[in-house]
Amino acid sequence: MIKLDGIPRLARRWAAPLLVLGALGAYGVLVPTGWVYADTAEYRKTVRDVPETPVALVLGAGVWGDRPSTLLARRLDLAAELHRRGKVEVLLVSGDNRFRNYDEPTVMRDYLIGRGVPAKKIVRDFAGLDTWDSCARARRIFGVTRLTVVTQEFHLPRSVALCRAAGLDAWGVGDDSMASRRGATVKGYVREPLAMLKATASLVTRPEPTLLGRTEPGVRDALAAP
Repeated sequence: MIKLDGIPRLARRWAAPLLVLGALGAYGVLVPTGWVYADTAEYRKTVRDVPETPVALVLGAGVWGDRPSTLLARRLDLAAELHRRGKVEVLLVSGDNRFRNYDEPTVMRDYLIGRGVPAKKIVRDFAGLDTWDSCARARRIFGVTRLTVVTQEFHLPRSVALCRAAGLDAWGVGDDSMASRRGATVKGYVREPLAMLKATASLVTRPEPTLLGRTEPGVRDALAAP
């Protein structure tokens, strides 16, 4: 029981309502996260047991000049492993290049080529400004209907949920980055409940991507390439 002795009368008057509001706020933040974790559980797999899909969607993250950040490099390594195992045929790398000298998709492509993935099997999406946009554009711009989304484990439930809401038959494979980037990974888990508030709006309203434009044949051509 919380003791209110010694607390000024005005503070005591507001203590209970504030506690209720705090509890409701925590409930409102945590419930969407719990629902998404439960709803996507059957679609989140390991490299070994994920079903084969034509495309892997690799979500962008930070880059340092011409090098991917540690978290992004781990996503790309995971995608390259999926390709080596024959789990996916084409890698769609989706990220941001709105700013001069900052080009996530090109850095991602070059890294994958360095890991043995043929250039003809890599397609760049330059307008993946957030997770929803990457998923929606994969469906509407690149014509993908079935894919495996690749990101960190803390981000995976939200990513799978958004891709499925965008009309994709989506599975997910996540990188457990706790050992290599503990601080960033812990921050990711802490931030996810708040990020889910924005994602919930996208799940409900399914908005237009920030940048849409014409359909592109890149994935289709890559799938047809020998």
